[in-house]
Amino acid sequence: MRKDFLDAGGRVDSIGRLGRIARIATGIALAGLLAACASVGFGPMMSEGGTTADASALPAVQGRTFGTGPTRVALLLPLSGDPALVSVGSSLSNAAQLGMKFIADSPNLTENITLVLKDSGDTAGGAAQAASQAVAEGASLILGPLRADQVTAVGGVARTAGIPVIGFSNNSGAAAPGVYLLNVLPEVEAKRALSFVHGKGKRAFAGIFPATDFGRIHEGAFRQAAADLGLNARAVYSFSNEAEARALVQQVAPLLQSRQIDTLFLPDRSTAPSFAVMLEEAGVPMGTVQIVGSADWNGDQAIMNTPFLSGALYPAVDETGYQALAGEYRALFGGEPHPLATISYTAVILANASALSQSTPKYDRAALTIAGGFNGRDGVFRFLPDGRSEYALVMKEIAIASARIVDGPKL
Repeated sequence: MRKDFLDAGGRVDSIGRLGRIARIATGIALAGLLAACASVGFGPMMSEGGTTADASALPAVQGRTFGTGPTRVALLLPLSGDPALVSVGSSLSNAAQLGMKFIADSPNLTENITLVLKDSGDTAGGAAQAASQAVAEGASLILGPLRADQVTAVGGVARTAGIPVIGFSNNSGAAAPGVYLLNVLPEVEAKRALSFVHGKGKRAFAGIFPATDFGRIHEGAFRQAAADLGLNARAVYSFSNEAEARALVQQVAPLLQSRQIDTLFLPDRSTAPSFAVMLEEAGVPMGTVQIVGSADWNGDQAIMNTPFLSGALYPAVDETGYQALAGEYRALFGGEPHPLATISYTAVILANASALSQSTPKYDRAALTIAGGFNGRDGVFRFLPDGRSEYALVMKEIAIASARIVDGPKL
């Protein structure tokens, strides 16, 4: 259905992730105003009075601009280089324009920002150069870029200038105070999933991970989530090839059969069906072990059509918000928006909020990290002081050829 981009030899940033299709909510709000605004879409979610800066005093910009608000916000996306990344960047650029259009068309919102689109290219150096240009042009906030190495490079430039970054990577290694990640992080997925199955009575956990960057990141997320929740992580397995995978199945099968392990975490969608078949062949009775996947499983036909995976659980973002955005996207741009288009849209609406864009200082860290969080196209989320984010995720259960939500969104 969708492919994930590889970074440094493995999937570090799930730029095409299957689990990343958005939730309900047509806008964004400070948590205390969420309930009040629910009936009117975006509504007047933050005080829209604000103060007005003299935009004419800012330097001229390089790049396409959208909007006429007094606060400059730079959006860094890959618009040249790797064709696959360019395709994603183009879709996110289109979604950002939809966000700006919504602001301009809404009678309840003030146009507080001018969005400046800049090409980050596909390298860290290109992203740093675009960030330096944005700083020189008076940007108060940088949105993007996509990849972890680029977010890190941009963060270095922005910190020197004293402005925050809201990057789109899902690699928590790129997060830092003042460099926030607007994406679903693997540790958030793991914690949501393990907490849910623990609430269902599961007590002994194990995980199987490919020896790739994707696997190592999810292994770390599994260990951290288990530690945070005080769970018993009985075993962690890693494999590099089919022979190693078969060997570890023979090793873990007796533990599953004897119920010494009752939950098995299999985050890698490409190998989960093969492990299911091997476990069945090894004599593990279907339904005796709770299999848990990652958000990367969402929509994968091979997983949904593997009988042994019936009843498996995985975290995901509800798809309603993405579907709502897709209709407007098709009408204006043709084709389907990339699954990450929702975060670009959300980022623009967030950046325009008067409580952030017109405050002193602009985009103050205390306001960005409010404990109650915000509500966007991806549902409720919040930024932590260390730059990481937390998202309200649903839990889904696999049935043959389908998956259904079995628990609503929770942080």
